[in-house]
Amino acid sequence: MNKPIIPLQKSVVVACDVGGYHELDQLITATATVKGIGGYKIGFRLAIRDLERVTNLVKRHTSKPIIFDGQKFGNDIPEIGIEFARDLASCGVDAVIIFPFAGPVTQRIWTEACLKEGLAVIVGGEMTHQGFLDTDGGYIRNTAPNDIYKLAADMGIRDFVVPGNKPATVQHYRKHIDEVCARTDHKEKCLYAPGFINQGGDVTETGKVAGDNWHAIVGSAIYKQTGMDAMRAAAEKVVAQIQVPAKIAA
Repeated sequence: MNKPIIPLQKSVVVACDVGGYHELDQLITATATVKGIGGYKIGFRLAIRDLERVTNLVKRHTSKPIIFDGQKFGNDIPEIGIEFARDLASCGVDAVIIFPFAGPVTQRIWTEACLKEGLAVIVGGEMTHQGFLDTDGGYIRNTAPNDIYKLAADMGIRDFVVPGNKPATVQHYRKHIDEVCARTDHKEKCLYAPGFINQGGDVTETGKVAGDNWHAIVGSAIYKQTGMDAMRAAAEKVVAQIQVPAKIAA
C-alpha cells in the first residue's frame, strides 16, 4: 500500500493563498505546531514568485508535506505535464493536486509523470463553486467527475479532492470511489475537502459523510485573521471540529 501523504487519519491542510513571503512566514509560524495540522497547500499566487524559495521557507518551520495546487493543474498537453512534474519535484514539493478535465489521455500522462518524479498525486473531479456541472448550468458533464475518480483509482491513486461545501456530493463520491477501490488490492483511500467556512461548507457535516480518512482544506478562515495568535486560534478551532484521531503520531 502507498504511504499516506499525511500520517493522520484526519487533519486540517492550511491553504496558503497569501500574498508574499512575510505573510507566509507568519502563517506557518502560527500554525506549524498546532496538533492536527496535516500539511500546507501552496498555489500559484505564491508559486509565481519563487516556488523553491516558498518551499524552503515552509521547510524551515515544519516537515509537514507541501501540496502544490496548480488551480486547476492537469489540463494542458501531456508533454507540458512531464516538464511541470520535473520542475515541481526539483522545487521540493511533496504532492500535487490535479483536476484533469481535459480527458483521460491527459489525466493518465500527467499522473504517470508526477508519480515518476516521486510526487504523490491527489485527484479532484468536482469543484466547490456553483455553475460547474451541466445540471447546474455549467460546462462539465454531470458524469465526468465519476469518470475522473474511477480512472485515478484504477491507476492506483488513493487521494481524492471532493467539494467540502456539498456534503451530499461528498457522500456520493465516497461511495463511488469505495466501489472502485474495492476491486483492487489497495482499498484504503483518503479524501481532501475544500470549501469550508467562507464558501459555506460545514466541517462537522462533511465529516459525517467523508469517512475515517479525510482532511479539511481551510485557507482564508485562518490566514485572514489579524495576528499570529488569532491565526493559531482559528486553526485550533477548525481542528477541534474534526476531532483528529492520530493513525501515526504527528
